[in-house]
Amino acid sequence: MIDLKTDSGVAVVAVRHGKANALDIELCTALAKCFGKLRASSVRAVVLTGQERMFSAGVDLIRLSAGGPDYVREFLPALHRLYDAVFFHEKPVVAAINGHAIAGGCVLACCADRRIMARASGRIGVTELLVGVPFSALPMEIMRFAVPERHLPGLILGGGTYDGDDALQRGLIDEVVDADALMQQALATAQHLATLSPAAFAQTKKQLRQSVAERVARRRTATDKVVTEIWAAPETLDYVRDYVARTLKRT
Repeated sequence: MIDLKTDSGVAVVAVRHGKANALDIELCTALAKCFGKLRASSVRAVVLTGQERMFSAGVDLIRLSAGGPDYVREFLPALHRLYDAVFFHEKPVVAAINGHAIAGGCVLACCADRRIMARASGRIGVTELLVGVPFSALPMEIMRFAVPERHLPGLILGGGTYDGDDALQRGLIDEVVDADALMQQALATAQHLATLSPAAFAQTKKQLRQSVAERVARRRTATDKVVTEIWAAPETLDYVRDYVARTLKRT
């Protein structure tokens, strides 16, 4: 599920979960635990990547629709714990986006301090509204933090996905490189960030992201209650099933 290696003080976390690296309860829990252990370890930075041409296709919609409301109510907190563990990780995190990063997979990439995407490897974007589900408090604030304000409404409401060059123009990623140079560049970026004072970096990162923590603290209870009810509603699950059926027909 997770391949963890260390290269010159940098942890490389490679997700290998089925063909799509789809986010389910097990993967969210495993990744959150992994980042928890890395927080307490001696590694100085983290590179997060996927497999082949898939970073993450986002939430496992087949599992979600099959599991029904009970699964939704267990899954969403696990997803939030994952985002919390990565976004607020005190060490440098670099996303090496090797392929498609869609919906929840895009949010996961946006949790990183730096996002580097392989050219012509896949597409990235948040398609939640196309699927029929709203953003809960933390994912929305992560996207608000990561993406320039002028681009955010179009990205969220339009549900589009973009190749590396277009994603760079919209602020979804920080850099585009050739596919065969992706890991080298990601490691170099992580190693550079690892040379900074760990205490100074952690404090600065905390300050940069403090507004996110404060907004989520104020809004999470009310927002997530409403969002969970929408996700778990029978009509939403029907919408998700229809989206999956239409999407699979095109592939």
